[in-house]
Amino acid sequence: MVKICCIGAGYVGGPTMAVIALKCPSIEVAVVDIATARISAWNSDQLPIYEPGLDDVVKQCRGKNLFFSTEIEKHVTEADIVFVSVNTPTKTQGLGAGKAADLTYWESAARLIADVSKSAKIVVEKSTVPVKTAEAIEKILTHNSINKGIEFQILSNPEFLAEGTAIKDLFNPDRVLIGGRETPGGFKAIQTLKEVYAHWVPEDRIICTNLWSAELSKLAANAFLAQRISSVNAMSALCEATGANVSEVSYAIGKDTRIGPKFLNASVGFGGSCFQKDILNLVYICECNGLPEVANYWKQVIKINDYQKERFVNRIVASMFNTISGKKIAILGFAFKKDTGDTRETPAIDVCRGLLADKARLCIYDPQVSETQIDKDLNMMKYSWEHPVLLKPVSPTALKQVSVVWDPYDATKDAHGICFLTEWDSFKELDFQRIYDHMEKPAYVFDGRNIVDPEKLRQIGFIVYSLGKPLDPWLKDMPAAVA
Repeated sequence: MVKICCIGAGYVGGPTMAVIALKCPSIEVAVVDIATARISAWNSDQLPIYEPGLDDVVKQCRGKNLFFSTEIEKHVTEADIVFVSVNTPTKTQGLGAGKAADLTYWESAARLIADVSKSAKIVVEKSTVPVKTAEAIEKILTHNSINKGIEFQILSNPEFLAEGTAIKDLFNPDRVLIGGRETPGGFKAIQTLKEVYAHWVPEDRIICTNLWSAELSKLAANAFLAQRISSVNAMSALCEATGANVSEVSYAIGKDTRIGPKFLNASVGFGGSCFQKDILNLVYICECNGLPEVANYWKQVIKINDYQKERFVNRIVASMFNTISGKKIAILGFAFKKDTGDTRETPAIDVCRGLLADKARLCIYDPQVSETQIDKDLNMMKYSWEHPVLLKPVSPTALKQVSVVWDPYDATKDAHGICFLTEWDSFKELDFQRIYDHMEKPAYVFDGRNIVDPEKLRQIGFIVYSLGKPLDPWLKDMPAAVA
């Protein structure tokens, strides 16, 4: 029996290994992590992450050929293939702060693998890492096991999962990418991992490349997707200024087969664990390789994303007589997208900070995000890389202006305005007449995800701002310079 060990039980490691275990019953899969509470949650009925379909997959395999454990050394020692799926955050200090990836956890994992290994292993990069990371990992593994005579092969197998559809993506991936050294040992390792995925993925979707192409492809994919979002968000600002409708513009250009319709929905901005981190990493790599023009190009994708969030906050303040001090604003949605509880880099953090800086009172509702997580997110430090003032951590005094509830109607009661910041499907089913009746007047809706029908809400009595849509007559009279 082939044995697989995955170091890291997070959003990538947990779901990926669960699906491998389900699709490959002859393979024993162990997911290990130093976080005892997280492993305990994986072994319970309340999994540590929310992902549609994940619960069923885990329950089918757990205890059979899928195991979650804190016995890292034991499972790494026994494994034939070791996936490393640890966090690679952006550095917050030192060389490359605010741009470069922090590989501290990756290096620790490599050293542990070298220390405890007693037989040859295939080590798989599952985390998103900078180009040429495999070279550094090879050196660590080689120099720390030089007296053992053990051979390690490094593969890059980046994940391309979208949170909220991760299980669906794993069951039916667009592609599986495997990169390795162009040597006999490298080709053999690639084939070994390919045979694992071939249990359920058609062979023509398994792409084999060299190591560096695989590492760069992950960064490039996320950069291109984020670029599309920033492009349509830039257009949304122009649509508002000219009276065009960004939904109509997006639909029209998406019909061009060279462009396609995906990732052309205007919003308050992109978030998640990958887009910003990977673009910053790409910027740093370009700068280190003497490509400042390329670096500046990708920087602009992030700048537009920050601009969109700041523009949204400014529109709210300008619409409400240029002051929101003491006014209650309901925040509906805090996760960075629907069908996940993940709040990493969610636009809601920066929008809330901007509103709190103007002394608003916020009442936040999200069906999957806890009050503890929201407080933590509003308090944490941001990267020091070219961010607007509104992105600073919230002061303890300002946090007293924040309340978290578990009912959207409680959030909106007595509110002056509502901000939709996550596109949860349940928000479309809200009783807006009931909400309007219990709000302060005038009652505002600021739709950062374009999920409501602005005309229906206007008929009820709301003043509605939808990103990239023709402005409400009320809003046209507001100062353009501020808004």
